[in-house]
Amino acid sequence: MQKGILYAASAFFIWGLFPLYFKLLKQVPSAELLVHRVLWSLLFLALILAWRKQWAWLRDLVRQPAVLGRFFCSALLLSSNWLLYIWAVNNDRVVDSSLGYFITPLVNVLLGFLLLKERLRAGQWLAVAVAACGVLWLTWQAGQLPWIALVLAATFGTYGLLRKTSSLGPLEGLSIETLLLTPLTLGYLAWLLWHGQFVFIQQPLTTQIWLMLAGPITAIPLLLFAAGARRIPLSLLGMLQYIGPTLQLLSGVLIYHEPFGLARMNGFIIIWSALAIYSLESVWHNKTRIAVNPG
Repeated sequence: MQKGILYAASAFFIWGLFPLYFKLLKQVPSAELLVHRVLWSLLFLALILAWRKQWAWLRDLVRQPAVLGRFFCSALLLSSNWLLYIWAVNNDRVVDSSLGYFITPLVNVLLGFLLLKERLRAGQWLAVAVAACGVLWLTWQAGQLPWIALVLAATFGTYGLLRKTSSLGPLEGLSIETLLLTPLTLGYLAWLLWHGQFVFIQQPLTTQIWLMLAGPITAIPLLLFAAGARRIPLSLLGMLQYIGPTLQLLSGVLIYHEPFGLARMNGFIIIWSALAIYSLESVWHNKTRIAVNPG
């Protein structure tokens, strides 16, 4: 249990520091940052697979085109989420992106109801309804939908749904996703080189090193998350996941001085209330279930 908490909390802590990392690379276009994230992640994951001699699953997967197609869809969702997040951070929208990851758990609940036909308990419905009120408030006070937060939550929530129903583990799943993205990534890289727009070669050595570190910086928290998720209850994992967006919000407000006035804060408070309802209801439900079925 203690190892599980440490692994999961470490993953969310690293994700919470992502704005600091991407701000270091603000001079690199968002699309090129995505290229580095995919290619260096693939190299890093390939080294891990080679060290563990864990290749048999890849031979089996090649013979399953339907499964490959499903992973290609999840790869597109993941890369879309990465690209929008990088763009948001480097365009001073860290607070908006943090909101997306605050509401992701409730999007997961809603997707489970709509696509997996899962039954929602009364407390879950209440949490979703309160969160919807928060989104409506933010829309009204800003004059537009918080589209960055909604798209981040929708893409990551749908990605999580596809991965939830897949047969591969986190290491293998992320490896095949980055592998499937590689042809598109290399094509875009060739286009950048052809037009002389590949920023990497124009940067100082320190920036190039930071870009190469995109691989482990992307993969390590995902692997830590997977290790933690196997060791702790889902309700505890759900509570820990708020570490990431909380750190992102704090960095956006305190470090990068993004606007966070009273009207906007009220919208966040409504959504935080929804998350509190969701978390407390989940804890209560699990305790009740264990009490009824102690075995």
